[in-house]
Amino acid sequence: MRRRAGIILQARLGSSRLPGKALATIAGQTILEHCLRRLMFPGVAPVVLATTDRSEDQALVDVAERLGAAVFRGDASDVLGRFVAAAAAFGFESIVRATGDNPGTDIEAPGRLLSALRAAEADYVHEQGLPYGAAVEAVTRDALIRAAHETTQPDDREHVTIYVRRNTHLFHVLELLAPAPLRRPGVRLTVDTAEDLARVRAIFERAGSDMPSLRQLIEAAGHPVRSEVA
Repeated sequence: MRRRAGIILQARLGSSRLPGKALATIAGQTILEHCLRRLMFPGVAPVVLATTDRSEDQALVDVAERLGAAVFRGDASDVLGRFVAAAAAFGFESIVRATGDNPGTDIEAPGRLLSALRAAEADYVHEQGLPYGAAVEAVTRDALIRAAHETTQPDDREHVTIYVRRNTHLFHVLELLAPAPLRRPGVRLTVDTAEDLARVRAIFERAGSDMPSLRQLIEAAGHPVRSEVA
């Protein structure tokens, strides 16, 4: 029986390095809009914004609801617990985890990872080689529940999948290579700082598309994409 899958995007306004970045605009859309639209576009699985229960994050809820994404609100610091609760609330057994500082997320990555998670009956799958900020992760709810029960480390609870990735003797962790034409780990598409924001704005401007593919973004960053396949 196929496990029910969902995509959970974590985002909040209280970033320490670039406060409010989720609502910063790139090519006429907020970063949060870019993230949600790219995750929703292929229709692989339902998309849920998992944000905090702080009043400031109502602005993010408003964006998600306008785009037609579901919303879950939970603890601001225990992100692992927030994911477990969100997955339970929506009945997700397989989860793609995405983060709200990656407006250039690979549109096709959630589908690839969910397929690999199912085929290998793995607990966790991730890809290596994509531009920094283009990747997502796939993990089972059961693995997240185990991690939430077994760890008390702040980093484990803030970064959600670290405990699973670190304990390969306890979990079936699968590492894949990203499709060959997209292996550009030196390209940075995430937004953590003001410098990142300026660079990604310039990349999107050069890409010149409402929803540029990852290939277009890589090329706009000055790295031509070859035509070979993985």
